Amino acid sequence: MKNTCLAGAAFLCMLAFPAVLPAQKAVVDKIIEMGKEDNQTMHHLDILTNRFGGRPIGSDAYENAAEWMMREYRKWGLDVEAEEAGELQVGFNRGPWFGKLISHDHGMALHFVTPSYTSGTKGVQRGHAVMEPRTEAEFQRMKHKLKGAWVLISGTNTGWPIDRSAKGDSIREAIKKENGEIARKNRELSRRNWMNGEHNEMIPYREFPALFYHEMKEAGVLGFIQSAKVPLRALYDRKMLDTMTFDNAPELPDIKLDEKQYAVIADMVKHRREDFLLEFDIRNHFKLGPVKYHNIVASIKGTKYPDEYVIVSGHLDSYDSATGGIDCGTGIGPMMEAARLLALSGAKPKRTILFIAFSGEEFQWVGAKAYVKTHAGQLPKISNMFNRDGGPEPPVGIRVSEAMYDDFEKIAVDVRRINPEYPFEVSVCPPSPRPKQASNVDADVFAMEGVPTYGFVEEDIKGYDFDYDEIWHTERDLYTKNIPEYQEHAAVVTAVMALGVANLDKLLPREGVYSD
Repeated sequence: MKNTCLAGAAFLCMLAFPAVLPAQKAVVDKIIEMGKEDNQTMHHLDILTNRFGGRPIGSDAYENAAEWMMREYRKWGLDVEAEEAGELQVGFNRGPWFGKLISHDHGMALHFVTPSYTSGTKGVQRGHAVMEPRTEAEFQRMKHKLKGAWVLISGTNTGWPIDRSAKGDSIREAIKKENGEIARKNRELSRRNWMNGEHNEMIPYREFPALFYHEMKEAGVLGFIQSAKVPLRALYDRKMLDTMTFDNAPELPDIKLDEKQYAVIADMVKHRREDFLLEFDIRNHFKLGPVKYHNIVASIKGTKYPDEYVIVSGHLDSYDSATGGIDCGTGIGPMMEAARLLALSGAKPKRTILFIAFSGEEFQWVGAKAYVKTHAGQLPKISNMFNRDGGPEPPVGIRVSEAMYDDFEKIAVDVRRINPEYPFEVSVCPPSPRPKQASNVDADVFAMEGVPTYGFVEEDIKGYDFDYDEIWHTERDLYTKNIPEYQEHAAVVTAVMALGVANLDKLLPREGVYSD
């Protein structure tokens, strides 16, 4: 009797199993066909980056992009919600910016940026240029000349604004005292050189950008200019943002100027003492807070294991000196297209597939942290998180734990059908230490909780000469830096892979993922 039942059960499985396989193959075939004939990845990126532009949290551009994304998901039939992740006490919107050097014999259009959450000009403002003072004596000597001046400050900028924090002010006070003592010693050395014919070198002053920041502000300067390497990088006021309000927001422009132009202007001020003017029109605007920001979470509900998950993610926010075309357009565009392909192909995954656009990745992963805190009970049931936050290169493989290898190799059979020009290799990687803190991408926040976060191996296999360092947080992070065929392929691979993992008979095993 027992053997008869087993035989009957096996027969029923044989009847059911073939019906599942053709259905699954038909869906994958449809995804691949749509991916080739009607791929919308670059359309999503065009809207995201060129209609909305750079998207720091707290900006209208971020909120508009989030609303648009939700509209698109609903149009394709996905469930979607905006999950509150936090709020800022003040928002920020960036407009156009212009600048030029004006002199009697030549002019020059200026190449510059300003960090987010820093001040614009009060319309078009024109003034002379001066070098910043390094000692109290220098400040007193030039105090009158500071009124209406653009001040060239020390240091080579790496994207951050002038340090206006209490700690920064404390450092300023200490350096002012040091420089006062250095000035005293230099006067003595100068006297000895004059009186005794000695050849003592002067002791260099210590530098700190905008050393007399508050005093110069009170003296009536128009703003500050600092040298910066090209491509120009512009970040935000990280040290002050948590305490920044509409009432204590910065009031003076903080300009980061092309280092070659800075050198020309500094030479005209220090050595040639030429008469010339600098003119700026910078339209940085603040927004009355509090301003809430949200993660956008769309889903295709699982038919058999709705409370188990596969996550596809990227971050919706970006810096705004450019438009976030790569960071993180390369995550959002393919993710949205993968969701569209799955929804319109009629995919019915066993597990729920989540498509998460995190907020505030550039602001210390605040969106991912909020999601993990809110959905703590979900974390043990996440099979894998596919987070894309890098360049536009295509997926050419995946490195997973030994326990996951066989499952991924089975799924890769369908991935390899997408386009024979693109290889896809599954390989085994050793366990890695579980991160103690986030240090790179949103996936780190999940990895800290033991969630598998295996992402694709990506490679510029056709030789488009993409350089991530060129665009990372710079003015060149634009739509035009994308590589359409790579992005389109990434979307299809993501759709097929996410569906494959969602349709496994079990959650992916976590053994061997982390070493601790």
